[in-house]
Amino acid sequence: MTERPLTVLVAGGSAPSGIAVARALAQAGVTVYTVGSDSTRIAAAAEAAGSGVTPLTCDLASLPAVRELHREVTRTAGMIDGVIHLVGGWRGARDITDQSDEDWDFLESSSVTTLRNITRVFYGDLVASETGRFAMVSSTFVTAPSAAAASYAAVKAAAEAWTMAMAEGFRRDQLQGAKQGQGEPELPGQPELHGEPELHSAAVVLVVKALVDPAMRSRQPERKFPGYTDVDDLAAAVVGLFEKPAAQLNGQRILLTR
Repeated sequence: MTERPLTVLVAGGSAPSGIAVARALAQAGVTVYTVGSDSTRIAAAAEAAGSGVTPLTCDLASLPAVRELHREVTRTAGMIDGVIHLVGGWRGARDITDQSDEDWDFLESSSVTTLRNITRVFYGDLVASETGRFAMVSSTFVTAPSAAAASYAAVKAAAEAWTMAMAEGFRRDQLQGAKQGQGEPELPGQPELHGEPELHSAAVVLVVKALVDPAMRSRQPERKFPGYTDVDDLAAAVVGLFEKPAAQLNGQRILLTR
């Protein structure tokens, strides 16, 4: 990690993936805030994740609520170094013609609106951090969409596009900051800036076919779950984001399927 303890926000912390990610980060020495919309569920999830994980309740689809979340976290933890976006859900259909408005509204709100809100509010923290990281979980359906999963694939594609725009924002803002910090080479011997400076923030997309957890395996012991990503493997990948240089990660679409 880094010499300074990191603080990371896990959005969508009530799900098995959120518990696994929060646990892995805490075990790596990170201060973790895990966020969910239901206070009872997120408290239970934080307890399951172990020590070093603090539960917070917030409707991430509400921009004012996310702004209040930011104020609450920064009052106690200061700057946030990472946001891991695990909010989402699945809705499918039979074909293009029966993609319902209700399913679209649910998917857009959970996968896109929550991501837009949390990144707009926490962007300043992430771009200022020496180890700023943002990650979202996307789907293989984005590059191989089916008619049955049209709405799901479309909202995941939108979330990916927003994340790639964040990656460009990190490059732009940190290049601009380096130029301003260096100033114009007016004095003899003052170095000029050539090319991009070293990035310290990164936005990435983690791609899975689907996620599997121990409870799913126990309910269907005969099933092999081919191509699925175990939530513990997802958690290990998230921890690894804070151990690699930002320049290697920023704007990358990382496939986690087996």
